[in-house]
Amino acid sequence: MSESIWIVALGAVVAGFVQGLSGFAFGLVAMSFWVWAIEPQLAAVLVVFGALTGQIIGIVSVRRGFALPILAPFLLGGIVGIPVGVAILPSLDTYLFKAILGSLLAFWCPIMLFSHQLPPVRFGGKIADSAAGLIGGVMAGLGGFSGPIPTLWTTLRQMEKDVQRNVIQNFNLATLAFTMLTYVATGQKWSLCF
Repeated sequence: MSESIWIVALGAVVAGFVQGLSGFAFGLVAMSFWVWAIEPQLAAVLVVFGALTGQIIGIVSVRRGFALPILAPFLLGGIVGIPVGVAILPSLDTYLFKAILGSLLAFWCPIMLFSHQLPPVRFGGKIADSAAGLIGGVMAGLGGFSGPIPTLWTTLRQMEKDVQRNVIQNFNLATLAFTMLTYVATGQKWSLCF
């Protein structure tokens, strides 16, 4: 087997383990391996497929709440953002993609680590929630990264843990499903997966 297949397999195993523990982060973990072995356009489809599979499996094992008034602004923003990310993906340069991924990881991880020491964000309301969903949607279309920005936003707003989990899990499930449908409808590297 080629080295690329081993890297893809290792990335899938590690990302699946992390998603199994945390309920999210498949995309960030898998892509941190895969971006070195395969082109971003193919890796994006594989990330969305893997993350969506994990979310679907999680439906039966994780009790999901559903608070539509809280979730709706995130979902509306996400659904608007997905086609933008999908449209950008085919023309995205590999080196730029790696730089974006590295920057995201370099900034997002420390902010999440120290987020509880920051004062809660109380401004923006549903418009800011929609903006976080929009960015999450664009990132879902670009590479299956639906969760980092909405997770950060709900953490900074210091939503209750159960509310935050319900928003993020339902947002990820819906946006990843819509992203996969958009990939299939547009033919985004789908044929390379088989």
